[in-house]
Amino acid sequence: MVSTSRRELLRLSILSGTAMTLAPMGLWAHDPRWWQAGALAEELVRTPPQTEGPFYPTKLPLDTDNDLIIINDSLSPAVGTIVHLTGRVLDLKGRPVRNAGVEIWQVDNNGVYLHTGSANRRQWDQHFQGFGRFTTNASGEYYFRTIKPVPYPGRTPHIHFKIKRAGKELLTTQCYIKGEPQNERDGILRSIRDPKARASVIVDFKPVPKSKVGEESAHFDIILGQTFEDAHG
Repeated sequence: MVSTSRRELLRLSILSGTAMTLAPMGLWAHDPRWWQAGALAEELVRTPPQTEGPFYPTKLPLDTDNDLIIINDSLSPAVGTIVHLTGRVLDLKGRPVRNAGVEIWQVDNNGVYLHTGSANRRQWDQHFQGFGRFTTNASGEYYFRTIKPVPYPGRTPHIHFKIKRAGKELLTTQCYIKGEPQNERDGILRSIRDPKARASVIVDFKPVPKSKVGEESAHFDIILGQTFEDAHG
């Protein structure tokens, strides 16, 4: 069971600037880019836009926090490999975009979206939230606890992202699993012609050291195609 205080920490620990006590040690520090924002700004690659697709939730769930594994105070977690998904939202010069709303949505472990038109809707995992939100802190950081995406007919595993700020939609994109064989056959991923841009949305999912339940971590920085001033309006 997830207590109210624990869920509140999951929502707020990033915003308070403290270490992510609910995530395994090292998830925030394993990537040196995490603390080098702007150090190599000339090498930043704009995150390419990707289609929203037909499966943005028909109706948002009552629980839209950043923990997609547990809905409200349910006793039962979602089925799937738990993933701690971290990253930053940055402008083209590597400066953090604070107070950006990050939304994610994805299929459950059965390949079903939180959408009335999704195939095999009756197989939906009632314990998977399917959609989550997080607001970036002053360092542009976000965090989600979700499941590792799985394939479904016609698509390689992926997670949808939408970035908003001050009522404006700034970017819709997707991230993918590094080393996934189906990536080579996915038309939407292959539609990104620039190799560097395509590589920027392919993420390494790594086992979390000493995890007793096989958790993984992934880090996905999102580079907006605008300046800090535009993003902060």
